[in-house]
Amino acid sequence: MKKLQTTCTALAVILPLQAFAQDVELTLWHMEQPPHRVERLQQLIDAFNESHDGVTVSQEPQNWGEIYAKAPAALAAGVGPDIMFVTPDFVPILKQVTDIPSVEGLVSELDSKHDFIDSTVEAYSYEDGIWAVPLYNMAMNLWYRKSDLSEAGIEVPQTWDDLKAAAETLSADGVYGLGLPANKQLYTDQTVYSFMVNGGATEIFNEDGTLRFDNPETVDSYTTYADLQKLSPPDSTSWTWGEAEACFISESCGMILQFSVITSYDTQGAGDAADLGVAPIPAKSADGDHNTIAYANAGLILSTEEAEREAAGAFLSFLLEPENYGSFLNMEPGLFMPLTATGAEAESFWSDPLTAKYREQVEGIIANSHNGQLFGFTSGRTFPSIAAISARNLIAETLQDIVVRGNSPADAVAAGQAQMSDAAAN
Repeated sequence: MKKLQTTCTALAVILPLQAFAQDVELTLWHMEQPPHRVERLQQLIDAFNESHDGVTVSQEPQNWGEIYAKAPAALAAGVGPDIMFVTPDFVPILKQVTDIPSVEGLVSELDSKHDFIDSTVEAYSYEDGIWAVPLYNMAMNLWYRKSDLSEAGIEVPQTWDDLKAAAETLSADGVYGLGLPANKQLYTDQTVYSFMVNGGATEIFNEDGTLRFDNPETVDSYTTYADLQKLSPPDSTSWTWGEAEACFISESCGMILQFSVITSYDTQGAGDAADLGVAPIPAKSADGDHNTIAYANAGLILSTEEAEREAAGAFLSFLLEPENYGSFLNMEPGLFMPLTATGAEAESFWSDPLTAKYREQVEGIIANSHNGQLFGFTSGRTFPSIAAISARNLIAETLQDIVVRGNSPADAVAAGQAQMSDAAAN
């Protein structure tokens, strides 16, 4: 009990004492590998286990580089997790491997209690079911230092032309004006698509599910991205999120596209909240909207046994309680945003020291996320074949065809659509 009281003090969790009729052990897989995120999740798991007699949840952190192959193989072998944190494009892959019951009833119950952002539920709603419980939102932003722009006489970039001009001006004295990845990896998928959604290339599919990736707007978006990428460090062709963030924190990059840099900026960088700038991704032209890529991450219940599903539902419900939700989201302050109305107002979210210190930036991220899009889940439609395209990072592969192999954007996009067609067919 002493341990429980200590945990509760640190996290301000609520403990709705609940007993289950039989002992249940649940394994949670997630890809939040940094030690401080694992530690925060463990604190919440400990609090849940202490307050729910008969249920034991344990976590097994995974990594994004392996999970698209590992999870389907584990499920096919019958040794997969009971709960898994997922993104929308991952669910169709898992549904092909195993039978996943709908959680429509649980989501409806939680929606009436907490009020989900509609689009976060829509991303998991198709084929006559709702397949996962939305948990946290992420949106890509443009990060910069206000003092760098001010000293260079640069306004915050609003358009693609502004961004190029600012990056060229900041490229001096060993600094790369803009850090953009060109690796065949999920991060590059995300940054490229953040340009596509501002270049009229949001829709990768036609309404009938056929591909429309190969179109002038996509080619224009890739042309602009590849041109800007020349202002990035040479090793950016192998970057994932961490390398881009390190370039910004070390002041080797003037600007980067990233979901958040708050934790590393505060602990390893200047830590000056007044100097950290965050802005929407620049639009193609002055009259364009500022869109971005956004992910509604969710909890997928993979167990099919009734007792295990009930316990898994209780765990996900526990995380969404406002008193616990802020502690959950702030396992990485500034990265994971609330997607419920009760969570957006939760004292447990805004009282976190880093979130409070960088409140201006966090509010900016939340505002940017309102214009979020995700490939394959646009215009209120869901195209499950995006899962095969996403799993092979074919958006990033198309960029590599330009940046690494030197092909023209038009040829690379045409080849990209051919690869996507093959992937979707198989």
